[in-house]
Amino acid sequence: MCRGALAWTTLILLTVWAACPAGAAEMAVPGDAVIEASIGEPRTLVPILASDGASGAVVGLVFNGLVKYDKNLQVVGDLAQHWEILDGGLTILFHLRQGVRWHDGTPFTADDVQFTYERLVDPDVPTPYRSDFERVQTLTVVNPWTIKMVYREPHAPALASWGMGMMPKHLLAGHDLQTTPFARRPIGTGPYRFKRWVTADLVELEANPDYFEHAPYLQGWFYRVIPDQGTIFLELQTEGADLTNLTPLQYRRQTGSTFFTTRYRKFRYPSWGYTYLGYNLRLPLFQDARVRQALNFAIDKDEIVRGALLGLGRVATGPFLPESWAYNPAVQPAPYDPSLAKALLADAGWADHDGDGWLDRDGQPFRFTILTNQGNLPRELTAQIIQRRLRDVGINAQIRIIEWSSFVNNFIMRRQFEAILLGWGLSPEPDPYDIWHSSRTGEGEFNVIGYANPTVDRLLEAGRQAFDQAERAAIYHEVHRILYEEQPYCFLYVPDALPILHARLRNVEVAAIGLQHNLIDWHVPKHEHRYQL
Repeated sequence: MCRGALAWTTLILLTVWAACPAGAAEMAVPGDAVIEASIGEPRTLVPILASDGASGAVVGLVFNGLVKYDKNLQVVGDLAQHWEILDGGLTILFHLRQGVRWHDGTPFTADDVQFTYERLVDPDVPTPYRSDFERVQTLTVVNPWTIKMVYREPHAPALASWGMGMMPKHLLAGHDLQTTPFARRPIGTGPYRFKRWVTADLVELEANPDYFEHAPYLQGWFYRVIPDQGTIFLELQTEGADLTNLTPLQYRRQTGSTFFTTRYRKFRYPSWGYTYLGYNLRLPLFQDARVRQALNFAIDKDEIVRGALLGLGRVATGPFLPESWAYNPAVQPAPYDPSLAKALLADAGWADHDGDGWLDRDGQPFRFTILTNQGNLPRELTAQIIQRRLRDVGINAQIRIIEWSSFVNNFIMRRQFEAILLGWGLSPEPDPYDIWHSSRTGEGEFNVIGYANPTVDRLLEAGRQAFDQAERAAIYHEVHRILYEEQPYCFLYVPDALPILHARLRNVEVAAIGLQHNLIDWHVPKHEHRYQL
């Protein structure tokens, strides 16, 4: 039997792989594991508080919602077997799967759904997802397998919002979700069970043999925390990582060797997200729209796509992706025009009054710091291109690179920044209410820049109440236009997703939703197993 042995320390993965002859049938049999490498460590594994990508990646393996998106972006049942939409969309009656158990063996019931809802709408819980659930007027447990939600007004994203991970009432009732030990030792219903978390090193998961669809073939999922993409690439070269995202440089120029083409599979497809330069609108420096518009003209987005992404992406013009029906094709990216940028800045009172080469106003120089996260080379290169182009118009932009956990906890969450270079990962449901509505600026919420526009607020509220897609599209087209005109973010680019996966993993399928929609069906032929768990 050809197997390896998996041993971990807090610093390094040690593997031994015994070579096996080829030719065995590629049957789907249990065994082996996936080593996923990421620059970010989760902040929390409480589903309703998991707002960063690293937390979401692990939560998605451990927990389930009532619904989920299938590979074709259609909403299908998850913990809900089926549902009825009644009263013109104001009522949803969910019929839950029976026989589902939490990882500790306790049955999952409608009481858990009610408990999760109550914590989502609890004003003392700093969840960024509250707004969808505040629209519920009443939530009633009909019986252990049926739950009824009545909305006080039409809410178009209602069904999709119940993709939120459900939480176990019997373990979390009475707990402070920000301090509970559950945040680092979660119990879910998902395909993988939590095993251990070694800080700044890895989160280890094991297959759930009782998963209601079927037990995953891969017996382990190791989420390794490696803060630098260069170091992750070294792990790929020694086959110490099976799954990660490549940088554009790695995709274009560093993975074309025989080693990579035989040992790994590369993928490229449009990502579900965009990258932006966001301004802290609480600061006087960024409160004049002319200044923000000038920055948009001063930054060459095409240069960023060519230089930082090596062409593996597109210029962004707003909060919606080009593939979405909410996207407004009439909004075209502003041209790179430093002369127009200087004119707008002059109109706003910014000029080089003291002859030192930098713009100033009322004796204060136009100077600010761009914060971004460590380990993301495209963002670091983007920051450098922005810095150079702003220097050309007399703006002194400094760059500060910060480790991911500190970046999120100490700067983003506390609003301690002037400008941030960051990205949003989006859902197929295009509702951007939580990012842009003026009511979403509180602790733990997503409107971190403090944007407030009464017209946009009204449009976002109307968009949530329109069930007709054409009507919603018209509303979101206007939101798109206003946001690009006002430039609370400088919308930079939509990067391509560039995952790489070890070739021994079979039945991997790219679809509209991405790569991991069928991960419970991934498997490794027995003669290629590397790890014995």
